[in-house]
Amino acid sequence: MHYRSFAPLTLILAVLLAGPTAALDLGAAIPEAGVKMHNVDGRDLSIADVKGSKGTLVIFTCNHCPWAKAWEERIVSLGNTFQKRDIGVIAINANDPSEHKEDGFDEMVTRAKARDFEFPYVVDRGSKVARAFGAERTPEAYLFDADGKLVYRGTIDDNAEDPGGVQQHFLGDALDAVATGKAVQTKETKALGCSIKFYES
Repeated sequence: MHYRSFAPLTLILAVLLAGPTAALDLGAAIPEAGVKMHNVDGRDLSIADVKGSKGTLVIFTCNHCPWAKAWEERIVSLGNTFQKRDIGVIAINANDPSEHKEDGFDEMVTRAKARDFEFPYVVDRGSKVARAFGAERTPEAYLFDADGKLVYRGTIDDNAEDPGGVQQHFLGDALDAVATGKAVQTKETKALGCSIKFYES
């Protein structure tokens, strides 16, 4: 599988050399589904609160990461579209803003408004939810079916740099399958992005 990259060599090496994680197994239930997280609209929401009748999409992302920024328009488009097709959608920022001020809550509010997020964008303070998922990257997507079982995890598509050059729409195809009650064909891809800047435990 080929991924084009616009990132600096040091970032590419960081991704390729990253150690193994306790990744959430395919078929697993949503972990920490009841944990309340502060949303950009002022409400406290959990993943369970946004669960859709046909499935639920959880995306770990942030404001500062160039990978998250590159895929952001596509993430927002997918989230806004499939939320209307009975897929619950929630974007989660698990980064400690002391590492990057741009990942702070006020900046999240500004970004969500500017980018027309129609789904929640919440703060995972303490990175508890991200750790439970075994998430490591921004962005990193987890899609659960109507029964709350993990059916896709990984990246958005095969070309962060050029939306017009995308040949494999991994997340979009998985979302369409779940929304129409079909089996997801590609269930797992490698998440590419910046490392999550976990809060110190």
